[in-house]
This record gives sequence, C-alpha cells and structure tokens, in this order.
Amino acid sequence: MLANFLIGLREGLEASLIVSILVAYLVKSKRRHEIRYVWIGVSSALVLVVAVFSAINVAFDQLSFKTQEIVGGTMSILAAGLVTWMIFWMRRTARSLKSELEGQMSAALGPFALATVAFVTVGREGLETAAIIWSTIKGSTTAQPFVGATGGILVAVILGFLIYRGAIRINLSTFFTITGALLIIVAAGVLAYGIFDLQEARVLPGFSDRVFDISSTIPPDSWYGTLLKGTINFQPDPSWLQVIAWVGYLVPVLWLYLRKPKPAAAKPEPASVTAG
Repeated sequence: MLANFLIGLREGLEASLIVSILVAYLVKSKRRHEIRYVWIGVSSALVLVVAVFSAINVAFDQLSFKTQEIVGGTMSILAAGLVTWMIFWMRRTARSLKSELEGQMSAALGPFALATVAFVTVGREGLETAAIIWSTIKGSTTAQPFVGATGGILVAVILGFLIYRGAIRINLSTFFTITGALLIIVAAGVLAYGIFDLQEARVLPGFSDRVFDISSTIPPDSWYGTLLKGTINFQPDPSWLQVIAWVGYLVPVLWLYLRKPKPAAAKPEPASVTAG
C-alpha cells in the first residue's frame, strides 16, 4: 500500500504539474477558451490508460501458472527499468520541462494539436504509472494496493491544484530527489521479485538456493511482514540470484542518482591576436 501510494504520489504530481503548466500557459496567453481541448486530451489519455490496464489484467488471468510467472517476472523487470529511466529523465529535464511544454503549446495552432499535446504528455505519465503499479499488485487479493495508489494520485492532484493556485510552495527539486531515491529502493524490490517469478517458472536457475530463511522471525502474513513486502518487496527467504540482483541494482543506481553532477568545465577563451 505504501509503495503504491508513493508511486501514485510522484507520478500523479508529475502529471498534475504538466496539466497545470499547460493550463497556466493558455490563461497567460489569453487563450482561456481553448483550455477545454487540454481536458479532452487529458480525458482521452486516462481512458487509454484504464483500457490498457484492464486488458492486461483480463489477459493475464487467462494464462497458465507458468506463463503467468514468466509474464509477471518479465513485466516486473521491465517496470524496474522503466522506474529507473523515469527517475533519471525527470532529474535531467525538470528544469526545462516548463519551457519545453510552452514551446509545444506555442506551436499548437488548433484544437486537435492542443488536445494531442495534453494526450501525449499525460498519457506517457499514465502508462508509466500503470506499468509500475501493475508489477506490484499482480496477484493481490486485497484492495490495499489499489487504495494506496489511488490515495497517492488524489493527493498529487490536490497538491498540483494548490501549487497552480499559488496556495502552497514546495521545493520540487527536493521532493523529486527524495521520492526518486525511495522509488529506486522500491524498484530494486520489484526487480528481485521479477527474478523470483522467473525462477519459480524455472526459466532462471537457483530457485531452491536460499541465502537465508527468517520466515519464523518475520512471518509473511504478519503486519510487519506485509509492510516490508508492500514497501520494498521484502522476502524472508530470498534466493542467491535475487539478492545478487537486488544489490547489483540498488548500489550503483542509487550512487549514480545521489551523486552531485560535475560542474561544466569552462571553455578556454580564444587567444587574442596581437598585431606586430
């Protein structure tokens, strides 16, 4: 629940900020009457995301157990990669996001183009969110993951609206840095769980080679076992391959994400030519 709340909050806030930028630009450029086309694009993107998410769930239920494990494991690994790409992309483009969107809006001459800009930008965020969340809730028999994701999205929408109205000021750079680091930890767990699925399907070896088994200390059905499972995909009896994948992903990715970028080297000034 907490992991999905975090995912919904971060991804939802990104989408909310994008919509806020688009609407604010139209208001400032005295094109308020065209805002409805932005909402048409947003609504169409949401319909697409729900349709894709529903289709994947229906198709997944029709598969055999082994195929489910293969598909689920592959999707989990892809989701971990998607989270990684999204986090680094947001850190790299956050400063120029506003100018890029406004540039797209200024080039949008008609209603269809306006709706397309909104559809593509929000649809991309929505599909990323759906893919990440699906990898964490597949096979769930409770509503907690859905409640967490929905709650995070709702909070993000409220924050986006308040930021747009100027009611609150938050340091977005700090917010995205902290949530990005937490999501890297979540992604490491998703990756390890994907490895477990592929081992269970006998696609990868080493399913029976356990590093340790502390199920008696941290029972999976206990509240703290459920909390650890829901936040970082903790497993009390991981295989060696899971642990290697978890450490091999988390350590270098977190280090690359948190390290300070090197300042750009100053270009040497051209030597002046003195006339003799």
